[in-house]
Amino acid sequence: MNPRAIAHVMGTLLLVTAGAMVPPIICSLLYGGEGDLAALLISAVVASAAGLPLWHFFRNSHELGINDAFAIAAFGWGLISAVSALPFMIHGSIPSFTDAFFEMMSGYTTSGATILTDIEAVPHGLLFWRSETHLLGGMGFLTLTIIFLPHGMGGLRIFRAESSPGQTITKERFVARNRDAITVLWIIYLALNAAQVGLMCAGGMSLFDSLCHAFGTVSTSGYSPYNASIGHYDNAYFDWIIILFMFLGGVTFMLFYHAARREWRVLRANTEFKWYVGFVAAFCGATTLVLWLQGTYGFWNALRHGTFQVMSLLTTTGFTTQDYELWPQAAQMLLFAVCFVGACAGSTTSGIKVIHYVVIWKYMVGAIKRIFLQPLAVVSVRINNRPIDQSIVDLAVCYFIVNIFLVLGGGCFMVLVDDMDYLTAMSSVIASLMNIGPGFGAVGPSENYAFISDVGKWFLAWNMLVGRLEMFSALVIFYPSFWRK
Repeated sequence: MNPRAIAHVMGTLLLVTAGAMVPPIICSLLYGGEGDLAALLISAVVASAAGLPLWHFFRNSHELGINDAFAIAAFGWGLISAVSALPFMIHGSIPSFTDAFFEMMSGYTTSGATILTDIEAVPHGLLFWRSETHLLGGMGFLTLTIIFLPHGMGGLRIFRAESSPGQTITKERFVARNRDAITVLWIIYLALNAAQVGLMCAGGMSLFDSLCHAFGTVSTSGYSPYNASIGHYDNAYFDWIIILFMFLGGVTFMLFYHAARREWRVLRANTEFKWYVGFVAAFCGATTLVLWLQGTYGFWNALRHGTFQVMSLLTTTGFTTQDYELWPQAAQMLLFAVCFVGACAGSTTSGIKVIHYVVIWKYMVGAIKRIFLQPLAVVSVRINNRPIDQSIVDLAVCYFIVNIFLVLGGGCFMVLVDDMDYLTAMSSVIASLMNIGPGFGAVGPSENYAFISDVGKWFLAWNMLVGRLEMFSALVIFYPSFWRK
């Protein structure tokens, strides 16, 4: 490993974090008198003071190996979460380091799980900083940092360490140079955020609220400046705008690039996108019918609230308009199921991802055909009209199995540590590992994570990191061989 190169990247991370605190500082000045300005300024100075020496003294160390990239991905997220927690601790909104770290890890990993019992009591500058962590984490904080790194410093390795295994399956690259590709991704990402802000403001939402909700929508994250989340407005226009951008946030960003170039052939050939639309239509339709036929809402409200909540959980966003734990059991079961789906690889979402289900399904169908119908047939799994290697199939199956094991093992751990009921324990792990935020039971849409012990919060924060780094990058550091030369 190359500690000097790692130190340089960590220094860059800290400087980017300090620079990212400028918009919340401006927000605090605009909403003067709320007492959060000093906390933000001190935190920005601390981040700069810690990052500048690392960036300066090790700026000539550019050699990054794959182990270095994994170490940066695993520990970099922890570092920025710890530094980003400072404003809340200094101000006193979240005096506990464990709680502040949990809140920031939840923000950067786009989980949306919160320990705040009264969100609206937090000053505007800190609320903006809280939501901005979604904006930074949605596209990946490390991908933003790569833009500021010297050319040839292993940006591709860092990008792969932070990327979804599903992107290995699709193998789509649309710009030759890594930094150019990441810049294009960020332009698309910011353009979607700007479009949503404009539409929300056009509907009468304030600029501050529009920015916070857009940051939490396109990044599929879920932080809202209100205790009741999107339900605070009870506005159908806002609900449908957010539904639209949650859906777009779940689409592979590569497709937006091709759509802008009018390369519709690529969109039509994309297997995962077709399945994504199918999942959305099936679950939204089924949930709507349950809510309507069982008399929970009239048809149009059933369509609105059912679609909103399915999109929110399927894309791992976590916004809520209603307390879905008061819905019929059939509707709750559908929502519980979509928590295991996720959206497309290469999007801002987390979760198992549609592409893995596509590969596993095609593999199962092929295996059944081979065993029972055509023993001599050679059946290949095809994605985007191309056959994929067996190693890719193995990766998809392995990824699915490890996720299930982590959920089961994590649920048992939470029951033992916090003596909570099994539904809350399992749901807290699912909501953290899949980066969803709200779950069921005591961590449901009308509750939060404040009651969980410090040990439980650290464990769930680790699950958030594992889910955001798509598991393998966060787990590989536990192998002894990883640390050997």
